Amino acid sequence: MKSSLGFLIGLTCALLLTLIVGENPFHVFGIIIKSSFGSSYDLGLTLFYTTSLIFTGLSVSIAFKGGLFNIGAEGQLSMAALGMVIFANTFPHIPEPFSYLCIFIVGSSVGILWGIVPGLLKAFRESHEVIVTMMMNFIAAGITSYFIVNVIPNPQSQNPESIVIGNSYRFNQYDFVNKFFPDSPANVFLLLAILSAFTLHFFYKKTALGYELQMAGENNLASERAGISSKKMMILAMAMAGLFASGSGMNEVLGFSGQYKMGFSPEFGFIGIAVALMSNNNPLGIILSAFLMGSLHKGSSDLDFETNTITRDFSKILQAMIILGVGFQYFLNKKFFRRHDGTN
Repeated sequence: MKSSLGFLIGLTCALLLTLIVGENPFHVFGIIIKSSFGSSYDLGLTLFYTTSLIFTGLSVSIAFKGGLFNIGAEGQLSMAALGMVIFANTFPHIPEPFSYLCIFIVGSSVGILWGIVPGLLKAFRESHEVIVTMMMNFIAAGITSYFIVNVIPNPQSQNPESIVIGNSYRFNQYDFVNKFFPDSPANVFLLLAILSAFTLHFFYKKTALGYELQMAGENNLASERAGISSKKMMILAMAMAGLFASGSGMNEVLGFSGQYKMGFSPEFGFIGIAVALMSNNNPLGIILSAFLMGSLHKGSSDLDFETNTITRDFSKILQAMIILGVGFQYFLNKKFFRRHDGTN
């Protein structure tokens, strides 16, 4: 609830900025709402964005819980998507349902491997995870670009995209979620994302390992005194961050397009930081905050056509202002709520 107030403050301030360029804030807000929920297709596209943002929000949040800052979800989801496309085209004849199991394991493994590297460097070399994950994002961008352009390009298209994987690897034919949102990219991975959030909530609340990870994130010296290996928890947090980020790549490749399209992620990894902050790293809160950010991202897409001076890039201003609003709310909580009731 406290973060919700920060969200409203940020949203209000961002909309008021439209006055500077001569637009009516209520008109802009109406466009965003209509574009997000105006039809079943619009709602399906909003839920598609929400799915990816739940995964990246969980990725960022578990790193926060472990006392780390994962800014590399963008690279992790990109490498997972590329790994799945390469595997599916290397082994095109694996029968169902083993094909689903294999490609799910491949995508998850690539995400974990790309996430665990900064965890290992942090644990054993004390490298700063922000710098490492940022550099790995650039490495991932270079690798994916090379493979899409030179190794597995789509011969039927002039766009920078890979060849399409076989139907035996795609979930479209069994996708009952998409039937509620015809022609939209919404798919069954929405349910998997929500299930992942509940699983992580259970992990924190009901398992000893989840408790140890949170304790190591709060105070690694105290956790070491209690017999909890902070190095082990760092590696675990970053490995799980990579695992959750890979879900965003699966949402695109297995649930929707069946291929790697250059730029398929409109910076889901970075928006996931805002999603995690808005929810205060609560896995269940991430479902709602991802839906809000997904709605704003989809809603801003029509501003190019419906206004004279505002473009879809306004969504970035919205995200930035909302992050500032949530940060301001956090400051107020520390300053005033603690003073009166002893809690944040």
